[in-house]
Amino acid sequence: MRIISLFAVPLMIVGIVAFGMVKRINVYDSFVEGAKTGAENMLQIVAPLVGLMVAISMFRESGALRILGDILKPLTDTLKIPADVLPLALLRPVSGSGSIAIVNDIFKNNGPDSLAGKVASVMMGSTETTFYTVAVYFGAVGIKKIRHTVKSALLADLTGMLMAVMMTYILLA
Repeated sequence: MRIISLFAVPLMIVGIVAFGMVKRINVYDSFVEGAKTGAENMLQIVAPLVGLMVAISMFRESGALRILGDILKPLTDTLKIPADVLPLALLRPVSGSGSIAIVNDIFKNNGPDSLAGKVASVMMGSTETTFYTVAVYFGAVGIKKIRHTVKSALLADLTGMLMAVMMTYILLA
């Protein structure tokens, strides 16, 4: 296995160059053109990403996440959603790194095998960083009118979150 992992990338590069030579494709020029396109796409999505990152930081640092969690606590208690998971449910559609930090806190405070730790783990695998994904993919292709995308994606996230709680109770509690 170690030999395979050692030679996998070099063999892939040699294979791509050999394929290009057989098909009479200038591999270097194709690489440069692809790198140029990638750099242009990166420049198109940097501004929305910077704005998103600033908004996420402001939201987390302002205490708004905690206040929103306090407001929703009666609902989460009724649905038997662990209180420690609520900040994750609120932040997950917005920030992947923020979500990972919250999961890390849940693991540190409750342990990974606690109910909150299990729900958080399943929730991370059942949801998406919706706003980041929409900003990156729609920004990369220049689509400005996203119509029902965000609403549909957030509904899918909500479904994933509720199913994560339900399936954790059924299968892992």
